Amino acid sequence: MTTTAPVPHRDQVHDKGLKRGALGLVSSVVVGMASTAPAYSLAASLGLVVAAGAGLKAPAIMLLAFVPMYFIAVAYRELNEAEPDCGTTFTWATRAFGPLTGWMGGWGIIIADIIVMANLAQIAGSYSFQLLDEFGLHNSLSTSTFWSTVAGLAWIAIMTYICYRGIELSTRIQYALLGAEILTLFLFAVIALVRVYSSSPPPGSAHPSLSWLWPGGLSLTNVIAPAVLIAVFIYWGWDTAVATNEEADVPGRTPGKAAVMSTVLLLVTYLLVSTAAVAFAGTGTKGIGLGNADNASDVFNAIGPSLYGSSVLGHVGMALLSLSILSSAAASTQTTILPTARTALSMAAYRAIPRRFERMHPRFLTPTWATVGMGLVSAAFYLLMTWISPNILLALIGAIGLQIAFYYGLTGVACAWFYRRTLTSSWRHLAMRGLLPLTGGLFLFFMFVYATITYAKPDNLTDAAGANVTIFGIGAVAVVGIGSLLFGLLLLAVQWRVAPAFFRGHTLPRSSHPR
Repeated sequence: MTTTAPVPHRDQVHDKGLKRGALGLVSSVVVGMASTAPAYSLAASLGLVVAAGAGLKAPAIMLLAFVPMYFIAVAYRELNEAEPDCGTTFTWATRAFGPLTGWMGGWGIIIADIIVMANLAQIAGSYSFQLLDEFGLHNSLSTSTFWSTVAGLAWIAIMTYICYRGIELSTRIQYALLGAEILTLFLFAVIALVRVYSSSPPPGSAHPSLSWLWPGGLSLTNVIAPAVLIAVFIYWGWDTAVATNEEADVPGRTPGKAAVMSTVLLLVTYLLVSTAAVAFAGTGTKGIGLGNADNASDVFNAIGPSLYGSSVLGHVGMALLSLSILSSAAASTQTTILPTARTALSMAAYRAIPRRFERMHPRFLTPTWATVGMGLVSAAFYLLMTWISPNILLALIGAIGLQIAFYYGLTGVACAWFYRRTLTSSWRHLAMRGLLPLTGGLFLFFMFVYATITYAKPDNLTDAAGANVTIFGIGAVAVVGIGSLLFGLLLLAVQWRVAPAFFRGHTLPRSSHPR
């Protein structure tokens, strides 16, 4: 027999020991934006979007990718209003569909965060040495796999410790890191646009046009779908603002507002910077053109020397770009640990995983096992991927995209189902709790299927030598993405065997929103 239970009042929280009232609206927005790593995300993705065939219409792809993200942010806001629980998708999907679906939603969050930590650690490690080089301490360590890995592990350790010491310290550091990052991106965009409209614009540059914001003329299957899938990755992370809901001043309202505001602010940032970059560098396949495959991994590093020049100010500009990428990766490393630890805390509180992950620090009011465990598992996964092959790290962004589409899509569908009995009570409820979340969720599930088929092709990913990167003859991206999700089923079975209370609906029963 399926059990049901009423959901709590919007500001009533199942107390897990987290520090109440530590975050206000601004703090939550900062945490949400920092989690997306705007500078790194743009540096790593903009060239890929252009190369996917978007060309001058790369800003239109940024706009298209925003739409499902906004719809899912609305779903988070509406579900958080009903039940502000730090488990987010885990809790809400369990309430809507039952323990099996909810458990896999929580696992989707955890595994996506673990995988992205390897990618962020690699970037933070490499840029640590590159930043030293910009300040005159010349070295070639940024190209060394060994030393970049050592530095990346150090960043994981540092950020894990900061998260362990408390949410308030974490937030103060995020203010500094995100502030430097956004300021650098704004300066980059302004200088690029000034150069474009100067009397001597760089070769290949073009004046921005409103047509760049409309995807007309682009193939839906060959260009728009793969480009949007890449762009969706750069919006991911704002849900950290909701994962810290139990530490917000008004748990049922502040995190949801912050999630929506974060996505809108990210859209403005991405449109401004992508438009400026495309206008300055153009989309050519040579030189600084964004269509040049050699520039795809870091468009800022490719554009920077031409944009800033070789003067002292030029070196300062390049140092700021390197600093923005480093601070972006470091900030996102920290804010990736936060939601994962809180998801694990919530799952432990409801007996979905071992209860040791429920332990809290009596002074810092942070989940101890969950936070430290996230750092250790992330470090181990990073080492494993690097040991297997540095080329495997190339597969991580795509694999993360699959997991993002899975648990974001699940959240959107869960919102519509959770509120299904009250959708017709008002037009606002029908739109905000039904149509928008369901549309966003179904779109992301479509992208999940499309991407899996695409990534499974043996020639989908190649290394620097042009060789296919595969696992058992299947595209490495699909294997890492789907395999890591399926591994969760094994862990689910073990937990069910050891502690079946959650899976029988005793600790977190299904429920429907009251009329």
